[in-house]
Amino acid sequence: MTNSLRRGSAAIVGVAESDLGEVAAGMSAIDLMAQATVRALDDCGLKLSDVDGLLSAATQSRMATSALAEYLGVQPRYHDGTYMGGSSFMTLVAHAQAAIEAGLCEVAVITYGSTARTGRSAAARDYNPYETPYKPVLPVTAYALAASRHMHEYGTTREQLAEIAVAARQWALLNPAAWEKKPLSVADVLSARMVATPLSVRDCCLVTDGGGALVMTSAARARSLRKPGAFVLGSGETLSHLTVSNMPDLTVTGARRSGDAAYRMAGLGPSDMDIAEVYDAFTITTLLFLEDLGFCPKGEGGRFVQDGAIAPGGRLPVNTNGGGLSYCHPGMYGIFPLIEAVRQIRGECGPRQVADVETAIVHGNGGVLSSQSTVILGAASTV
Repeated sequence: MTNSLRRGSAAIVGVAESDLGEVAAGMSAIDLMAQATVRALDDCGLKLSDVDGLLSAATQSRMATSALAEYLGVQPRYHDGTYMGGSSFMTLVAHAQAAIEAGLCEVAVITYGSTARTGRSAAARDYNPYETPYKPVLPVTAYALAASRHMHEYGTTREQLAEIAVAARQWALLNPAAWEKKPLSVADVLSARMVATPLSVRDCCLVTDGGGALVMTSAARARSLRKPGAFVLGSGETLSHLTVSNMPDLTVTGARRSGDAAYRMAGLGPSDMDIAEVYDAFTITTLLFLEDLGFCPKGEGGRFVQDGAIAPGGRLPVNTNGGGLSYCHPGMYGIFPLIEAVRQIRGECGPRQVADVETAIVHGNGGVLSSQSTVILGAASTV
């Protein structure tokens, strides 16, 4: 996989969340998108009138980009509603970079919003004649299959998966915006209610409301704005399957290909990454992505995360906001790792700030390990 995007040609210059957790009654997904958009523009000192590119993906609006443009009263020159599940937002970063390079827009806003907790609505699942008759509870059934297979092939243990949930909680306790506020132990994860063997409820992501927005512009314009930009050094995406029964190997994800493409574009490798922000809808996803993005060999993920290795003070800071497991997960999580990576590169994260962050790998996952998209961000010093 190759792409023709230019390393560092565009940057994320503004980021913000909407209200998170459990939002006010009557709030819609589009309300949350708009709220996050206004906050992200304020973050970088731009105005709504500067926006000429609008990109979004959502589960609660069939034409989210059009709905948001109408809500905000803007008519963008470039618009994009590519939907690939939770990986959509990393893909939209690459699309926005391409549009900026091509002169299709100058200032692009990428948004997401969902009332997954208070609204209780989501897109209906397609009928699959090969899976639906067996009544899987998707998506958790699919991820439980991946976890079971990894345990069978490589000896991965529930305790090792639990370490991932514990690390996420430790990061969340340092994040005032995180939903979960109570300490969590390995024993707590193991004794929690089983959802789909071998995944307990503490191996599974939260269900919250929330939204987020990113503002992107050219590298030249980024250097003149209010805050330092996080420059797009590399990106890659891939689609390996739709249904889990057609996944070629339950222990290998498309992150291997999307990550390789992003590393090639960036001219960097796993050892050059200061932090990793990866989609963690379930504990098994963090483990699989750490392997497939090259941080450890295939099958070694369980041992890699042991003994607090990805927790605060560990050798690789992972999901420093608390992740989908403990910070927030409003239906799709992909925009939030990007927001956190930008803030870490800027040095804005207070008690959870990792020292001297110049590079971040951010990885998104859609469907049932179906679509994978990777972005590498860097400080101005890396361009």
